[in-house]
Amino acid sequence: TITGNFANVIHGLNANHLTDQVIQRSKRMILDTLGVGLLGTSTEVYHKVTQYSKIYSSDISSTIWGHLDFRLPPLYAAFVNGVAVHSMDFDDTWHPATHPSGTVLPAVIALSEAFPQKQKISGLDLLLAFNVGIEVQGRLLRFSREARNIPKRFHPPTVVGTMGSAAACAKLLALDQLKCKNALAIAASYAGAPLANAATQTKPLHVGNAAKHGLEAACLASQGLQGNKQILDMESGIGAFYTDYNPQTLPTLQSYPWLLDQQDVAIKRFPAHLGTHWVADAASSVRRKLVESSDNLLPLDKIEKIILKVPEVKYVNRPSPTSEHEARHSFQFVACSALLDGSTSVQSFTGENMHRPALRELLCKTQLEHPPNNTPSFESLYCEVSVTLRDGNTISDRCETFYGHWRKPLKKEDLEKKFQTNASSVLPTEATEGIIETVYNLENVEDCSVL
Repeated sequence: TITGNFANVIHGLNANHLTDQVIQRSKRMILDTLGVGLLGTSTEVYHKVTQYSKIYSSDISSTIWGHLDFRLPPLYAAFVNGVAVHSMDFDDTWHPATHPSGTVLPAVIALSEAFPQKQKISGLDLLLAFNVGIEVQGRLLRFSREARNIPKRFHPPTVVGTMGSAAACAKLLALDQLKCKNALAIAASYAGAPLANAATQTKPLHVGNAAKHGLEAACLASQGLQGNKQILDMESGIGAFYTDYNPQTLPTLQSYPWLLDQQDVAIKRFPAHLGTHWVADAASSVRRKLVESSDNLLPLDKIEKIILKVPEVKYVNRPSPTSEHEARHSFQFVACSALLDGSTSVQSFTGENMHRPALRELLCKTQLEHPPNNTPSFESLYCEVSVTLRDGNTISDRCETFYGHWRKPLKKEDLEKKFQTNASSVLPTEATEGIIETVYNLENVEDCSVL
């Protein structure tokens, strides 16, 4: 491969490969770069970023979630906590497609802890900033029709999530209109990551970086750093990420219509790509039919083939995943796991469960089909699972809307159960209960750093 070729060259080059001319020319470049760098220390932009960077040598620090004895500068706390949010692909998903909360919440919580005690950030301040960050993401996504489908090129949180984080932090910092424009402009130059790193350990970095870069953009803007004031208007601005970018003005402020009012998010019941949740519900239903007459055991030896009718989403088509990250992005794996166990959970993606012979046997019998009417959109896609038995009988079921989708949202008790199960792996029971109580009462909390 080209990448393999690059890696071979990078690894293989040594000092003996350097020619006299290369050495001489590179010395000139080094000398010149040092000179212009030294001169550059007298410029206005240098002083602004230096002033901003003093945060790294200060006593200001923010909490790393779940670790009271470990704190970092706000920027890196936002990064680490953002990575944690997306590390299992368990965070919320919106339409048009993105993961809205993980790019914003770590940034505003980290920033809220960085304020002096006399400038306490209230829970209502946090709620407002968070919603500004969510709103900006949703509006930007609606400036492109292609964004309505599951993406093919850029991972959306790295584009709109970075912008949302910047907007939320700008709001929390109470930046004026000019500085808000600059925050967005700066954030745009941090935006974008290729979807090719989906299903790898690098993908969670996308959300961590979006939180971190948005926070940094707002802080730099607060120092007066300037960017293009029309960053959202131009094809060469945020339009660079979309082939059909068509920006619109936002509604007036008199009675502002929040997008979150009109379009809820999907909250996942298990940690995997949202598209697999349709597959899991359909496969679980097929399993119930299969085991009715088999003493609750899946008749593995009687299964001839498994057909999954799903939209064509190349990065979720993984017939034989070899890592937990690939398994979380595999229609085939989630379907077979649900057929085997009757449900899908955090435990489904452990190494022990992933490499079961029975699961591998089912994967070998699984094929995908892509009906023309099954569009790759979280608003309209469906999944049909058909299991053909050796005697010729076929058992099928179809999922149009899984439990947890915005059309069928999780009940309050199930949302709380998910939180308690997740949080109790790190925190004591009284802490998890305290968080639930604080979040439900956030608009009345005087100092949101209690979170």
